[in-house]
Amino acid sequence: MLRYIFMRFMAMIPTLIIASILIFTIIELPPGDYFESYVAELQASGETVDPQKIEYLRQEYGFDKPMWQRYLTWAGGMFQGDFGYSFEYERPVSELIGSRLFLTMLLSFVTIIFTWLVAFPIGIYSATHQYSWGDYGFTFFGLLGIATPNFLLALVMMYLANVWFGTSIGGLMDPQYINEGMSWPKFVSIMEHMVIPVIVIGTSGTAGMIRRIRANLMDELQKQYVTTARAKGVPPLRALLKYPFRMSLNFFIADIGSILPMVVSGAEVVAIVLSLETTGPLLISALRSQDMYLAGSFLMFLAVLTVIGVLISDIALAILDPRIRLQGEATK
Repeated sequence: MLRYIFMRFMAMIPTLIIASILIFTIIELPPGDYFESYVAELQASGETVDPQKIEYLRQEYGFDKPMWQRYLTWAGGMFQGDFGYSFEYERPVSELIGSRLFLTMLLSFVTIIFTWLVAFPIGIYSATHQYSWGDYGFTFFGLLGIATPNFLLALVMMYLANVWFGTSIGGLMDPQYINEGMSWPKFVSIMEHMVIPVIVIGTSGTAGMIRRIRANLMDELQKQYVTTARAKGVPPLRALLKYPFRMSLNFFIADIGSILPMVVSGAEVVAIVLSLETTGPLLISALRSQDMYLAGSFLMFLAVLTVIGVLISDIALAILDPRIRLQGEATK
């Protein structure tokens, strides 16, 4: 196990280097840079542009240098904790992301817990009551949840909240708490505003997980060891949870690799529709304006979380399922 973990850590290094090169190159592919976009916006609004100031900023931030030199500067700075400077927001990238990271992680964790609490009981019921009215009903709502875009559901919820209750559900807190420090009234306001985003974001994830739990558990329940356990008089609940349910969780553990970056990135489109103060809209805005240091550092952070999540899922799968061997040796 330790040798496997060490080898995976060593493999993560070239993976992240290649990911950083691809991220930087893709962000650089569109013609122009942030300053050209900035000048175009000023000219479109009728404002005057000082060419000397723009040229000074380009030289100050190294945009007059070749791309490979800018990449080395950016990558070297990340090792020192310097993720660069956001031109659009005029703040350091680390400070800008950190200001929204808490709310993003809180919203994502609550959404994940909501998804698990709803999906697991329904998935188990559907698998153990195959082709019952309850199974058909949950299957219908599951397919409906998968087919409905999250942003459309967010718009519907905003409309209903405004028409039925006369309230706006935009944002993650009341306006008077936006620039204040954390307090108990502010935390209560955050939790109240979080109900609708959690339901909207968690709908598609819950629906998809229900389908996967049902399919995997039904496959395990048809295997011989389950029939043997029932023949020996093992209680039904124990016969269900001890092995079939445990073996059906492989897909769930494998999803850890995608859960970790999702915790940080959040649901970008839903966050824009609901005006949530999370990191998702920040990333989309940075990509649109070619704010390269903000966008590149954010994407690099997601790449690091992805490779760490995949490593955790591989180790957890080996612990959960003894049929899996990390070193590839045959099972006797």
